[in-house]
Amino acid sequence: MQLEHLSWFPGHMTKTRRMIEAEIGGMDAVCEIVDARIPLSSRNPDLDELTAGKPRMVVLAHVDQADPELTKRWAAWFRAQGLATLEVDARTGVGVRQFAPAVRALLKDKLAAYEAKGQVGRVMRLMVLGIPNVGKSSFINQVAGRKTARAEDRPGVTRAKQWVPVDKTLELLDTPGILWPRFDDPAVGVRLAFTGAIRDEVLDVEDLAMRLMEYLGAHYPDALSARYKILVEDGDDGWTLLNKAGRRRGLLISGGEVDTERMSRVLLDEFRSGKLGRFTLETPPEDDHA
Repeated sequence: MQLEHLSWFPGHMTKTRRMIEAEIGGMDAVCEIVDARIPLSSRNPDLDELTAGKPRMVVLAHVDQADPELTKRWAAWFRAQGLATLEVDARTGVGVRQFAPAVRALLKDKLAAYEAKGQVGRVMRLMVLGIPNVGKSSFINQVAGRKTARAEDRPGVTRAKQWVPVDKTLELLDTPGILWPRFDDPAVGVRLAFTGAIRDEVLDVEDLAMRLMEYLGAHYPDALSARYKILVEDGDDGWTLLNKAGRRRGLLISGGEVDTERMSRVLLDEFRSGKLGRFTLETPPEDDHA
């Protein structure tokens, strides 16, 4: 599928949307998980409408794989939008302990109102939302302190809602990952594909890898040089860099040509696993020049 015409909305996402609409009324707040590498592109624009009126928290996941300086700028940008913000690495647990206190700070007025009515210790219920493969299940498992949500490095694993208790006064409603029907900005679909939010099976992986190489060559050339031992020169396009890296890795086919499909899969795997370095692929809107 050509990236410019990418759309991805399987039937189970329609079902998830209906489930959110049915459950949102009983929620005290909404926790939205976004990918710190693509904080805006990994936000479902439909959620503002679906969760209108509910206190919101944005959790920046994968901060261990994102550019630290840009993560700070993104956290500040979200706070400026009136959203509570938390930075976490669900794999190591960094930031996870701050979640419950942050929720109580977000809901302090509501908690005070309950206490005034004598409802001390009332259970707070949060709906946890996020696009596929954003790290939602890993985050919930870390917060809950046990493996309750199935976590895999591929989109579309969570298919049904499930309640997850965090402590005596906090419960999370885990929901399946939900994308939106189509991408108005093709660049959003490309960034989602970079991080694995959209299955590689529906994409041209060489085209995708070429675009990623081009971005990294322009914004993070030193990381490419360090990882693949190549010289990134002015004017190198993504295809040139992909071939340089593949040749350096010895990924050749008959005739001495580079196996660009294999190198493409290596690049995407190393980017997604963090082996390549820490990158953020977009900047906050007020200083967006990337």
